[in-house]
Amino acid sequence: MKKGLSILFLFSSILVFGQTTSFEERLTSVSNTRITVTNVGTFGNAFRGYRDGSGNQSCEYPAGSGIEHLFEAGVWVGGKNAGGQPLVSTSAFDQPQGYATGRGGYEFTGEIGNRLNVRSSLYDSPNYNPNAVSHEDFIASYTDTNLFVPGTGGSGGPGVPIAGHTQPLNVKIIQKTYNWNFTFSDFIVFLDFEIINLGRKGDPVSLIDSAFFAFYANTVVRNTNITPVGSGGVSFYDKGGNGFIDSLDIAYCYDKAGDVGFTDSYIGQKFLGAEDKFGFHHPTLDPSFDAHYSAWTFNSSSDPIFFQPANDNARYEKMTKGLNDSPCWEDGSAQGCTGRSYQESLNMAGNRSDLVSVGPFRDFKKGDTLRVSYAIIMAKKFDDGNPTSANTFEQKRNLFANADRAQLAYYGEDINFNGVLDPGEDNDNNGKITRFILPEPPAIPRTKVIAQDKKIEIYWTDNAEESIDPITNQKDFEGYRIYLSKLGFDVTGVQNLAEDLVALDEYDLPNNGKFKDIGLDDIRLTTPALFDGDTNVYQYKYVIDNLLDGWQYAVAVSSFDTGDEESNLESLESSILGNNFRVFPGKKPSDSFDENEPFAYPNPYYMGASWEGRSNFQEQSRKLIFSNLPERCIIRVFAPAGDLIDEIYHNPEYDGSDIKWFDTFGAENKKNNKFSGGEHAWDLLSKSTQIISRGLYLFSVENLDNNETYRGKFTIIK
Repeated sequence: MKKGLSILFLFSSILVFGQTTSFEERLTSVSNTRITVTNVGTFGNAFRGYRDGSGNQSCEYPAGSGIEHLFEAGVWVGGKNAGGQPLVSTSAFDQPQGYATGRGGYEFTGEIGNRLNVRSSLYDSPNYNPNAVSHEDFIASYTDTNLFVPGTGGSGGPGVPIAGHTQPLNVKIIQKTYNWNFTFSDFIVFLDFEIINLGRKGDPVSLIDSAFFAFYANTVVRNTNITPVGSGGVSFYDKGGNGFIDSLDIAYCYDKAGDVGFTDSYIGQKFLGAEDKFGFHHPTLDPSFDAHYSAWTFNSSSDPIFFQPANDNARYEKMTKGLNDSPCWEDGSAQGCTGRSYQESLNMAGNRSDLVSVGPFRDFKKGDTLRVSYAIIMAKKFDDGNPTSANTFEQKRNLFANADRAQLAYYGEDINFNGVLDPGEDNDNNGKITRFILPEPPAIPRTKVIAQDKKIEIYWTDNAEESIDPITNQKDFEGYRIYLSKLGFDVTGVQNLAEDLVALDEYDLPNNGKFKDIGLDDIRLTTPALFDGDTNVYQYKYVIDNLLDGWQYAVAVSSFDTGDEESNLESLESSILGNNFRVFPGKKPSDSFDENEPFAYPNPYYMGASWEGRSNFQEQSRKLIFSNLPERCIIRVFAPAGDLIDEIYHNPEYDGSDIKWFDTFGAENKKNNKFSGGEHAWDLLSKSTQIISRGLYLFSVENLDNNETYRGKFTIIK
């Protein structure tokens, strides 16, 4: 096993800088968006996961695609003190290496032991909590009051100072992020912030006048499977196009000139709404409250318009007056403009940071709380026949639709979006507006997948049939759908399971006049299936045959409901991304070399076998398969002269983690790679990771249960 080549993709990772410091990060795992979230108010990881060996994505969409969208993001809080001096505290700022303990611009810290907590509304989740809002909530709190990073003081010293942080606003932020696995929302991560004025010692009022809140982001859209992170230095980062849509309060970024054709998606940062002691605030309802958009060249102060704000005065000005407030925003010929509108300039390739700020919040005194909500929204570009770098109105169609869905979910019980709990809106009878509400499909069926020779067996339970719709309070289960990916989905173009999985079959309740009315009898087992070590009782079975051994297939089972005409709800379907498996049909384990001789395939092997795909580490992504293996064995590969090239251990726990191919093209969670038990892939590299040449090679298979050995050969043609 070549451990040095394996990158571990963690679904929930913790990174702590030092044993006692207060930094922690996790990676979202239930939706189609993988974004790193921390307990100090930063989002994304500055692509650190590609340098530290963790493999953690910064902001990847679709999950498993290798398409990154965000270098780093964070929050800004600004306002004026009693003397009228602008002060701004930031959780992230332009830093080429991103967050580090005490680095300037990272002015919020968590106290020692202040964890990034996880909770889930999914009953099957180990993090289930009845108070959870979504399928995966991350909850943290942090403050700008500390001038030194907690936990770095060693033997009684004050610790590491936060560079440039000498005048805090003295605020605390409670941060909550929400995401769901539903297909109709798995492109959104909601951000909900409560900002509390802690006040200054000796000042009972501690007014923060004309307060503003902002979400800062340095968005970078690149396909890391095509171009490794950081390759080419600065030129890796300066390929993005940016924009802002006033009517939706959303900033966005796309790949203008980097990996065009392999990065057909947008990332957007959208303001949803805000509340304080005076009520609800949104630009559509409150003429004194507005959303401002600013952008500048990353870490650069040379541009007279797109310049980095270097101090609190400049940062506060960016928060209170945006580029979208200028006549040059749309008309480059207006007086004082350069001949090119700001929107045209932003649409040119570059590396920019941008800011979506909202305010002002009046009379923000000690003990007061602001609540401000945003959403990070991903969207696949709509294909209008133009190059994906064109950024046409039509290409943004999905971005518009996804932004509307995020806003609708934020409305929650506030159906008419007036910020008031009107009669008939308090569905949960708690006396206040509940936001972030999504309709729910039936539960995901508990599923087991077994790889066989040229076929896949799928088993699932009937747990979805007991699901109760939270809106109608009725059982509304209707049926099941079985999905299968197209052959080669993993190695042609960019993986996007939401599109790669195609409905293969559908079964629904009979005699109710809905859908196909064909019943469930054809898939229901006469005797439920049980498996060793598995407590589930499986009532259904479906077999997909006539498949090719050695190739990867993605499969999923979903449940769907009847819909509700009275509530104007269409039929909803459980997440296929939350229940997908990567299956590799092949031979089952062999007990006898006499009856089933081990062999290698394809044989001969030609460089660039069609199942290998394209990656930026091509020589580490080769794949040849040994088949008809015993359950436990050692495979040894030799040169014709007898020199040992590699030694591979095979056992029932095999999950593909010993070669790079499965990191790039297989399941994020290796336990979802399903093998037949009698096959093992090899990357055509020696034990010392050297590339082997073409020619004839010998191999042996030693059965560890009976010590028998088989010898064979294969040919490599490059």
